[in-house]
Amino acid sequence: MNVQNALQAIHDQDFKASYLVLGTEKYLQKQIRQAFIESLQLDVDDLNFAEFDMEEDSVDAVIDEAESMPFFGDYRLVFVETPFILTAEKKTNAPEHDLDRLISYLKDPVTSTILVFFANYEKLDERKKISKQLKKNAEVIDVAPMNEGEVRRFLQQTLDNEAITMSRDAFELFIRLTDANLTKVMGELQKLQLFAAQTKQINKNDVEALVPKSLEDNVFDLTNYLLKGQTKEALELYEDLHIQGEETIKINAILISQIRLYLQTAILLNLGYQQGNITKSLNVHPYRVKLAVQQVRKMDIQTLTRLYDELIENDYKIKSGQRDKEFLFQLFLLQET
Repeated sequence: MNVQNALQAIHDQDFKASYLVLGTEKYLQKQIRQAFIESLQLDVDDLNFAEFDMEEDSVDAVIDEAESMPFFGDYRLVFVETPFILTAEKKTNAPEHDLDRLISYLKDPVTSTILVFFANYEKLDERKKISKQLKKNAEVIDVAPMNEGEVRRFLQQTLDNEAITMSRDAFELFIRLTDANLTKVMGELQKLQLFAAQTKQINKNDVEALVPKSLEDNVFDLTNYLLKGQTKEALELYEDLHIQGEETIKINAILISQIRLYLQTAILLNLGYQQGNITKSLNVHPYRVKLAVQQVRKMDIQTLTRLYDELIENDYKIKSGQRDKEFLFQLFLLQET
């Protein structure tokens, strides 16, 4: 079941005895949690609500709670966090778990209890009996990370619902600064929504002012300045980062990683790989690969190889103390831009 259908069913109180919320998208997980609590009009201190962590609490404790009758209410809500028993993961300090008892409960649950497993994993160990039984008996809610297109549509729908207009360049910058990650998008969007409460307009300057840039984002800009030959901008950005306390060695390391990604992408494109194949081959976030593909189409492999070799050489000289690190990095920027 997708999140939209699940939220509607929960709102309508069309409950199942057990749920498996499977996936790593934290924002969607939070939406599901809130939906259950709001639909049942509970709070964290309510006697009909309990929360367990399977790295600390036993299955027996979960089942004992699930088999208890509601206290002056129609339902008892039980959340189960980090159910590592559904994966191949081993936990040395976790309590012993009576999985046979859990399997028996799933086959014949207490209908006045809503038991929800939040499996913050990409996938389960399908070989395990408990995993098979839970997927068979529980309503599975998919909260896997959205791809870029889905995030864009979700963001646009949210803006439309609030009657807020975001300019195209602001939209693109916002997607880049949040890595097209839904949890980051919705977290940073709150500030922009408050800022635009009166005007209902968001422009690029607003995004630049309110959405913080990570060091990786700044090095992404530095890389582009470097490749475009924009000496002044590259040096100014480096000086700004240095003043902010960022270490030259760290900046150089991230720049090496960025150029390596560009070089790998260029090589794979020349071999006939498509964007999706490159993402799988390099095991890199799809949005980073998309940006890399856009950039390397304008470059040649020889230039990228030379830049990568020079950065590696500089990294060695810096770490071995052969030259002053700030001077060496500034000299590199001056030579290349």
